[in-house]
Formats: sequence, C-alpha cells, structure tokens
Amino acid sequence: MASIFTKIINGDIPCYKVAETDDYLAFLDINPNTEGHTLCIPKKEVDKLFDLDEATYHGLMEFSRQIAIALEKAVPCERIGMTVIGLEVPHAHVHLIPLKGMDDARFINKVTIDQDRFEALANRIASFL
Repeated sequence: MASIFTKIINGDIPCYKVAETDDYLAFLDINPNTEGHTLCIPKKEVDKLFDLDEATYHGLMEFSRQIAIALEKAVPCERIGMTVIGLEVPHAHVHLIPLKGMDDARFINKVTIDQDRFEALANRIASFL
C-alpha cells in the first residue's frame, strides 16, 4: 500500500510544494515544529533512509542541502536543523526545521499556520532556489 508521501507525489493528496525534481520532492510539514518546517523525500518509496541505494541517499542529502540553504534565507532563524526519524511515515524523509532554540527541534512543540501563510512560506522558500 502506498505511503501518504507516495500519495502526495502522485498528486492524490495536496501539499505546499517548495521544490521538485525528477527524483525528489520538498514540501512544508502540515504539523510543523516551526514556520518553514520542510520535508524532503525521494520519490522512490523506501521505508528507511539507510535502505536507500547509495545514489538516491546522496541525491536526497544534496537536494536537502539546497532546500536548507533556501530555507535559511527565507525564514528568520539561528540555523536549519536536520533530523531523520522516520517512525511516523514508512517512507524515507528528512525534516528541515528552522531553529531559534533547542525547543524548536522537539516534536512536542507545534505551531498553527493557516493555508494562506503555508502558501506564502512555500513560495518564499522556493524563491531562494
């Protein structure tokens, strides 16, 4: 059965897209730790990050780096944190989180963002790519 991320890739579920290539997709997390919290995923559905083939793994890291650089320009923060947990969705993914402090990296603190703000954030991040 396709993961929720595969359904997003296929266009069955909408997302706030930041960037897309033939192999990767970046979109805003709809339950974000902070404004700008972005997910980077390979389009190839593989459950665990370290089960990706070497080329896809390195490609995902380079894609995530490019998104992180744009994200840091688009959202005021001290730095961009990166985490890979992967328990909530069985599809390898990287969380890029704008950090102002260590609490922003904790997945128990969430912010509420309306649709207009999500769209504006996605467009602002994309503008720096």
